[in-house]
Amino acid sequence: MNRNMPRGQRRANRFHRIIWTILIIYLVLPLLATLLYALAGNWQTTVLPESWTLKWFDDLLHDSRFTDAFVRSIVVCGISLIVSTAVMVPTVIIVVLEFPKWEKVLNILALIPYAVPGVVAAVGLIRLYSSGPLAISGTIWLLCGAYFVVVLPFMYQGIRNSLRSVNAVMLQDAAMLLGAGRWQTFRYVLLPNVMPGLTVSLLLSFAVLFGEFVLANLLVGGQYETIQIYLYRRQGESGHLSSAVSITYFVLVAIISGVMLKLGKRVLNAPSGADDDKPAAAGTRKGRHSDPGTAAGGINLQGGQELR
Repeated sequence: MNRNMPRGQRRANRFHRIIWTILIIYLVLPLLATLLYALAGNWQTTVLPESWTLKWFDDLLHDSRFTDAFVRSIVVCGISLIVSTAVMVPTVIIVVLEFPKWEKVLNILALIPYAVPGVVAAVGLIRLYSSGPLAISGTIWLLCGAYFVVVLPFMYQGIRNSLRSVNAVMLQDAAMLLGAGRWQTFRYVLLPNVMPGLTVSLLLSFAVLFGEFVLANLLVGGQYETIQIYLYRRQGESGHLSSAVSITYFVLVAIISGVMLKLGKRVLNAPSGADDDKPAAAGTRKGRHSDPGTAAGGINLQGGQELR
């Protein structure tokens, strides 16, 4: 700790470190206890296990049902998130920029899933799609549609907050004033600024969907066994096995989240191959370092919000 800091600031830093330490212990301790139980061979009367074994992890990883359930969960979550991104990103941008009066309506529609319990939603979907022209009850498509509705609040808030933080209306007006078309404005100006919020929304939505049990169990059940249904069915066999499944589940989610974060950073930092074809409104380095007397010299529109 820097002794040149004022005493009050040193106390504040010490207090913050204590709070963070308590929080980390509170979050890690249950996970550590679960890991110990998954590795325990015999644990009856002692504080720590009397013997250690990898039997439960070996049993889990050699179970084809676990692998199939994990792949199914990835497929359902991936389809739902891809469709949600393709629908929500242009919808939110168009409503915010072109039809601001409808933004309140979109906000209400996006928040409705919060007010509907999962059991009620599942029963309603089963009754609605069990007959008629779209008889998809018990199929993966009904589950994907339900997941799409579940992540609406997260997707909407993340995209909307990104647009609000960068003043998207001003960016669009500046880009179009400098000669960019609507598609160029969307591709090179708005989308890079939406990506940070979209990445966070996708990670949060993935975590919610990957751990969702009620809708998956009621809508598809054993016809399409996801990782949560698998865990529920095997937790009665052995507590050690359930702990191994939980730890493996946590590690896999952490790995997938890390990969998604890395991909999101690469998308944000990757140079575009069409830089030479972009108009001055796209805010390339060439445009920024050109003649200082031109209008484009003080505008950075791709991934930034600098206006002069």
